[in-house]
Amino acid sequence: MKWKRGTPVTARCFIVGDIHACPQELEALLAALYLQREDRLVYLGDYVDRGPGAREVVDLLLELKAAAVCELTFLKGNHEDMFLDFMGYNGHYGEAFLFNGGSATLQSYDLPQTLQGREVAAMLPPAHLEFLLDLKILYPVGETLCVHAGVSPLKSLEEQSEEELLWIRQEFILHPHALPYTVVFGHTPQREVFFDLPYKVGIDTGLVYGGKLSCLEVTEKKLFQVARGSRKVKVTDVASRWREVAARVRPSR
Repeated sequence: MKWKRGTPVTARCFIVGDIHACPQELEALLAALYLQREDRLVYLGDYVDRGPGAREVVDLLLELKAAAVCELTFLKGNHEDMFLDFMGYNGHYGEAFLFNGGSATLQSYDLPQTLQGREVAAMLPPAHLEFLLDLKILYPVGETLCVHAGVSPLKSLEEQSEEELLWIRQEFILHPHALPYTVVFGHTPQREVFFDLPYKVGIDTGLVYGGKLSCLEVTEKKLFQVARGSRKVKVTDVASRWREVAARVRPSR
C-alpha cells in the first residue's frame, strides 16, 4: 500500500479514542474543545458496538461533518471492519460481529439479530452506510501517525496491511517500531493513557467499560478526558511527557 506523508501541523490537531456507542460523553467532549475552522479533528474508529448508542454516535458525527466546523478525518476501527464484513462488504471477521458487541449496534437501529448481513445493510440509513464505507485506514499529520490499532513494528508504512493496522495488538504495544512517527492509536483499552514516547501513545481508556473517553491534542500537547456517565471534561497538560524524551536521540530509521 502507498501512504502519503503527513501534512505539517500549523493548527491544533485533536485525536479522539474509541467511543463505542457512548454519545453522551462524545457530546460533552466536543463542547469542551471549542473547535475553530483551522483545527483538525481525527477519530480513531470504533464508533459502534458494545455501548447502547451506536446510531446516536453516527448521527452526531454526521451532524458535525455537515456543520463543517473544522477539518475532520474519520478512521476505521476493527469494529467497523467487522460490521462491514458482516454486511457483505470488504472487511474481516464478520462472523464474530454479533458476539463482539454487534448485537447492541443492531438494537440501536431497532433491527432484530436474526437478520442476515445484507438485510441489515439494506435497512441501515443510507448516510450511515456511506459513512462506514468511506472510513479511512490511517492519517499522518506532521510527526504523528493516527491509526486504530497500531503498526507492525518491523515493516515500513508501505508494507503495512489493512488487517494489521486495524487489528494488531501486543506485537505493536510491546515493541518499538521502525517508523519516523509517534503513532497515536486506540483499540487496546488501558486504565490510563499509555505513553511510550517517542514511539506511541495509546488513547483507548475504556470508556464503554466504565473508563474515560480520551482526546489528545498533539500541537499544544493537551489531554481532554470525560468519564463514563459524566459531562465534565478534565484537561491536562501532558507536554512534559514529550520534554522528558526531547533530549534523547531517536534511533536511526
